[in-house]
Amino acid sequence: MNNKVKITFLGGVGEIGKNMTAIEFNDEIIVIDAGLTFPGEELPGVDIVIPDINYLLANREKVKAIILTHGHEDHIGALPFVLKELNVPIYGSRLTLALVENKMKEFDKIKYKAISVKPKNVLKLGSFTIEFIKVSHSIAGSLALCITTPVGNIIHTGDFKIDFEPIDGSMTDLARFGELGKRGVKLLLCESTNVCRKGYSMSERSVGRTLDTIFEKNQSKRLFIATFASNIHRLQQILDLAEKYKRKVAFTGRSMINVSEVAMKIGELKYNKDNIVDIDKVDKYADNELLIVTTGSQGEPMSALTRMAAGEFKKIKLRENDLIVFSASPIPGNEKSVYNVINALYKLGADVIYDELADVHVSGHACQEELKTIHSLTKPEFFIPIHGEYRHLRMHSLLAQQLGMEARNILLPSLGMQVELGANSIKQSGFVTAGQRLVDGIGIGDMDSNVLKERKQLSEDGICVVVVNINNVSGCVSSEPFIITRGVVYQDEMEAFVQDAKAAIIASLKEQDLRGVEPAVIKNTIRRNISNFIFKRTKRRPMILTIVTLD
Repeated sequence: MNNKVKITFLGGVGEIGKNMTAIEFNDEIIVIDAGLTFPGEELPGVDIVIPDINYLLANREKVKAIILTHGHEDHIGALPFVLKELNVPIYGSRLTLALVENKMKEFDKIKYKAISVKPKNVLKLGSFTIEFIKVSHSIAGSLALCITTPVGNIIHTGDFKIDFEPIDGSMTDLARFGELGKRGVKLLLCESTNVCRKGYSMSERSVGRTLDTIFEKNQSKRLFIATFASNIHRLQQILDLAEKYKRKVAFTGRSMINVSEVAMKIGELKYNKDNIVDIDKVDKYADNELLIVTTGSQGEPMSALTRMAAGEFKKIKLRENDLIVFSASPIPGNEKSVYNVINALYKLGADVIYDELADVHVSGHACQEELKTIHSLTKPEFFIPIHGEYRHLRMHSLLAQQLGMEARNILLPSLGMQVELGANSIKQSGFVTAGQRLVDGIGIGDMDSNVLKERKQLSEDGICVVVVNINNVSGCVSSEPFIITRGVVYQDEMEAFVQDAKAAIIASLKEQDLRGVEPAVIKNTIRRNISNFIFKRTKRRPMILTIVTLD
């Protein structure tokens, strides 16, 4: 039997999102989180990206459970796909599991076992003992983990911040982190998202104070607030302000409606149902009597706010007496989409308030001084930064060294890296299969899929379809070739291009005796010649589809 604990990074390192970490001792594995991320422009047509779990599937008999730190998509979004292949229990807070249940309704016949836990609960799973620790984040029910293993304690912070005046009145349990530090922490796995930001993150209550001022100063306007549906504490403050200023509230956007209903059902969100109105009935209320809480804070193409900005949302037409508040900051990569929506809103005559104009959003992630606090309280022997791009992990490593940790006791992880933790040592032990699985509709593929390559080719160079009729007796082209192109040439060049392409095809086929030749051979000849013709003409390599019919 090996006396080392293995930590395998299957997601969330060297990247933002799709968080997943496996901790293993001999024949037992526990998995922390199962998140997704959203595709960039380099993945056309892909819906979501989830971790590659081949390592877990190859060791499925060892996997004992999946432990969830909180209910954000980058931590629970891959669960339907993981649980379909890996039938293990999941553990998380009430809100986290309620959000998982809501998500699983979209997937048929996936049975799973969910066990609710609270801060200070202790769970025994084979050689592991897991204690759940209360932390503040931008979603309620967030937990850090202290995992007692045969070689010592491992603390996994999850996503967290230190909020001294949290909405739920229960702040990050710094006392417990300090107690664990005194007892001895072998390894700290700490999130790195905001490591580049100095100082402290602002309190969630500061957003409430800013929003209160906005409500007070704009009592004659119709108010819209766009925020993350999962930010229950933000929603609670918004609903409280609506009641204070005697405004009815209409939710719009599927995720906003679903999450608010789930949160109210389990008591995480409290509001007067009589104050909620259906989005279909908003025209019955005066502007100063109405607040519309919507999705679309990230400029998502199909979100309610984006459709309103484009004039494509039938239930609401924006006008000059409207004020739209973006109570969220653009996620890196979304800036262009967000500012496009803001520009469109201004063009419609509406007023807009966003994070550059007022403190209408605060991050849920710890800044430098908060990270220093966790390091100082836990006093770990070894440290691995997680949850961030490489630059974040590197900065967090330097931060730990500033606090006195030796560089040799810090490892910078990458996808697939496996680390061995001993009673007095830590080292990289190798790599396992890891990376991305691409979810496209109901299909799941990988980076090498032909479908993705073809989509990239279509998006970059277009498509050319060539239809040629061959007389089976004479072996001659029996009629003029038919050509269709999309995304290859500009309209004013089309006629000349098509005529020259037809001539090139006929010329190439005249050089061969086509009697009795298989259509597949003729197709290859046409494809090769038309591809060369198009490249010489346009310097592009479009997808070529050839159809050969025999008369």
